[in-house]
Amino acid sequence: MSERHEPRHEPAGQTRPRLVPLPEEHWDARTRKLLAGAAHDPGGRIPNIFTTLVRHPDLYEQFMPFGGQLLRRGRLPARLRELLILRTSCNTGARYEWGRHLTLAKAAGVTDADINRITEGPEAAGWTDLERHLIRAADELNSGATLSDATWEALTEHFGDAELIEIVMLVGQYHMVAFFLNATGVALDPGFDSTGFTERDRNHG
Repeated sequence: MSERHEPRHEPAGQTRPRLVPLPEEHWDARTRKLLAGAAHDPGGRIPNIFTTLVRHPDLYEQFMPFGGQLLRRGRLPARLRELLILRTSCNTGARYEWGRHLTLAKAAGVTDADINRITEGPEAAGWTDLERHLIRAADELNSGATLSDATWEALTEHFGDAELIEIVMLVGQYHMVAFFLNATGVALDPGFDSTGFTERDRNHG
């Protein structure tokens, strides 16, 4: 079993966001319309990621359909999708991403044992062959921006062309989201926590 590594650092702006959510008193009509379509937390609160990103309304408007396609209407089973997202969160040090997706992952059937294995990587005991290949794919895309021939061939035994494209785009999408979250220091929303979060040590493959 591979060694778990504690975080080497907090993402920039973790304790004091560089950009804060746009206050509701500053929402114009377009902002209200854009945010009306966002997923709301219990009690009607809009997640910080959206109220921060909407500071760039043109980008927000184009980003949301793409993200929704991958998250809500994608071809990958929800459990496998969330395994990829959580491993990407580890690889990028995205505590917010991890905290938000823990709830989604558990609803999709990801167990506490799975969550521990996610932080350990593809060689952790207990993965199925498919799950191991997916976790390795997330790691290879993170470290080298491509997939090895062995990983690609292994995935083709389980997925068709569209699903293979989606795996790569999903990991890329959540890298981009992690860059935004870490660079701006978006604070995790009330009612969510980052239990189990361990940032992958990039000095240990």
